[in-house]
Amino acid sequence: IVPYAPGGLPDTVARITAQRLSENLGSSVVVDNRPGANGVIAAQALMTAEPDGYTFLVTDGSMMSINPFIYKDLAYKPERDFMPVSLVATSPLFLAANPSFPANTFEEFVALVKAKPDTLNYGSSGIGSSHHLTMEALKAAMDLKIDHVPFRGSGQSVPALIGNQVPVVFSALPSLAGFVDKGQAKLLAVNSATRSDLAPDVPAIAETIPGFDFAPTVGVLARVGTPPAIVELISNKVAEIVQMPKVIESMRSLGIEPVGGSPTQYGEAIANETARYRKAIEAAGLKAD
Repeated sequence: IVPYAPGGLPDTVARITAQRLSENLGSSVVVDNRPGANGVIAAQALMTAEPDGYTFLVTDGSMMSINPFIYKDLAYKPERDFMPVSLVATSPLFLAANPSFPANTFEEFVALVKAKPDTLNYGSSGIGSSHHLTMEALKAAMDLKIDHVPFRGSGQSVPALIGNQVPVVFSALPSLAGFVDKGQAKLLAVNSATRSDLAPDVPAIAETIPGFDFAPTVGVLARVGTPPAIVELISNKVAEIVQMPKVIESMRSLGIEPVGGSPTQYGEAIANETARYRKAIEAAGLKAD
C-alpha cells in the first residue's frame, strides 16, 4: 500500500522494489495506491488488513515524523499501529537558487540572508512539507530571517524559482537537474547528513551544522502483530534488492539513494527523524490542526 498517487517518491520506490521482490519471492507483489487524508486512508487499509505478512505500507517519513505533530486526532499512532520492516531509500533535497541570486555558495547564502533580514523569501512544496521544515530548521540553527512562500508541490515551486518569483527553494534533484544543466538554476547545498552521490560537489548543510539531516526517507512498515519471521524475511530481501547494481542505477537516475536496513535500524531512523522534525515544527510555529 502506498499513501500517495502514482509517480511520487514512495510510489516510485515501491514499484522498483516490488518488481524485484516479486522475482525474488516467486510470487506476485502488487502496489496498491491509496492516496488521501494525509495518509490516513492508507494507514486504515493496513490497520484493517490481517497481520499475516501479506500486506505492507511503503511510505515516506512524513506519516511517522510530521503528521502526528500537525494533525489533531490522527486516526493512527505510529508506535501503536505499525512495525518498522526496512528503510529502503532516501531522497535528499537540494537548496537551489535562481541564477540571478547573488549568492553562489551556501556560506554566501547564509551571509546574504543575515545581511538582509526579513527581505528575502523562499519557496516550498507546502506548509508542513519536508521542504518547508528543512528551511525552518536551518533558520532556527543559523538565526536566519527569510519568509516562506508555500506552493502546491514541487510542480509549482520549481517553476516559480525558474521564473524568479522566489529566489531559492528546496527540492529533490529530478525536479531541478534539467534546469541546472541549462544554467537556469544553481545548487547551493543538500539537506542530507553527508554529501549525496547524486551531486558529490554540492556540500551538505551538515558540514556547517553538525547533525543536520532532513532528507526524506522511504521505508516499509507492517501492521503490529505481523509475525517477526516474515518481517525479518521481507527486511532481508529488501536489503538485498537495494544493493543490486541495476536497482542502484534505476534509483539514482531518479534522485533516490538506496539504503536498506533492518527493522531495528529503521525504527531508530524513525525515532531520530521524529525528534528532528519535532524541533523544526516548533521552530516554524506550526500547531496541530
